[in-house]
Amino acid sequence: MRIIHVGDFILEKDEKSAVNEVLDSGRLSEGKKVREFELALAEFIGTKYAIAVSSGTSALIAGLTALLYSQNSPVKPGTNVITAPVTYISTSSAIVKTGLNPVFVDIDRRYFGITPESIKEHLETVDDVERYSLILPVHLMGYPCDMDGINKIAKKYGMQTFEDSAQAHGTIYKGRKTGSLSLLADFSFYIAHNIQAGELGAITTDSYDIIRLVKKIKANGRMCDCPICTRAETGCPKIKSYEGDDDFDPRFTHDMIGYNFKTMEFQAALGLSQLKKADWITRRRQENVRYLNENLEKYSDMLQLPEYLDTVSYLAYPIVINKPEKIPRKKLRTSLEKMGVETRPLFGCIPTQQPAYGYLKNEYEGRLPNAEYIGLNAFYIGCHQYLDQGDLDYMIQAFNTIMKDLR
Repeated sequence: MRIIHVGDFILEKDEKSAVNEVLDSGRLSEGKKVREFELALAEFIGTKYAIAVSSGTSALIAGLTALLYSQNSPVKPGTNVITAPVTYISTSSAIVKTGLNPVFVDIDRRYFGITPESIKEHLETVDDVERYSLILPVHLMGYPCDMDGINKIAKKYGMQTFEDSAQAHGTIYKGRKTGSLSLLADFSFYIAHNIQAGELGAITTDSYDIIRLVKKIKANGRMCDCPICTRAETGCPKIKSYEGDDDFDPRFTHDMIGYNFKTMEFQAALGLSQLKKADWITRRRQENVRYLNENLEKYSDMLQLPEYLDTVSYLAYPIVINKPEKIPRKKLRTSLEKMGVETRPLFGCIPTQQPAYGYLKNEYEGRLPNAEYIGLNAFYIGCHQYLDQGDLDYMIQAFNTIMKDLR
């Protein structure tokens, strides 16, 4: 029996060579490869800056913390952040952990993201609109949110926008890549994502103020905000310009409370090797989605298949069950798993279906109909670049066998 994983990461010649280069360099902590990765990512996304951190979650926390520290930001402790109820839980948890309040609005049932309409509808009904400081949309499964509409609303209400682009590396929205459409964005390079490195994250932005703050925050709030510390090679410019008599060292002087979100050369080297293949990765995933759609279209009355768009970099192949009374998600997922096709539920509606946010259930139950439906009836399978023709045909045959019994 074949095993078709939701995601995979095959260490090929380029990846092995990249890891060996790090080993031969003798430097494992942040250094040359991290800086190369940051420059390559900024160029790929189309922003002035990118900074690597340890994970997508740390990118979210560091980005939100930077907004809290930024002098010109409306984001203040205790203010409200409009965000998506259906996504991986780290988005909401980062908001909570930085002392902000997540506020959930409903999503589009086909593309899974929050919409300008749902944001507008919510803001027009609240009395404390001045307490809203940020919109944090999520480009789920690679589908972009309507960023023009979202940015327009944010501007109207004096808010900022922060894209969660963790699942959309390479997706294009109106000629620009996601991650370049707002003040800042986060990315995750988790093992199953479009661009992979195991555990790695990044923030992209055109704002020097944001990138300067993130550099400090990711290193426990130290005063040193150089891209990569090169004191041993060139001498520290902050020390050279310091006029005090004490033994000042900006690496061990902290003017902010931060975190240890630094990464390692290994992950950066792997991410760099994957970025060089980004166009091929996106194209292969698109081809796989199109092929699966063509062969599963006969089940479109029972299953909502992902819409094929040649501008989307697909994280996976999401499916929404149209008639759960006839095809329960658990039964379909269990049947696919028994045949070797890995599946994952589409995360769940955070305020009503995730136990960690049970304190919000009464407030939100019944108010997010699309999110609650998707949380109960959507799941995904793999469409990654390492699937071959035999894998795809096996997946299709698995659906044919199962659907014949379930219809």
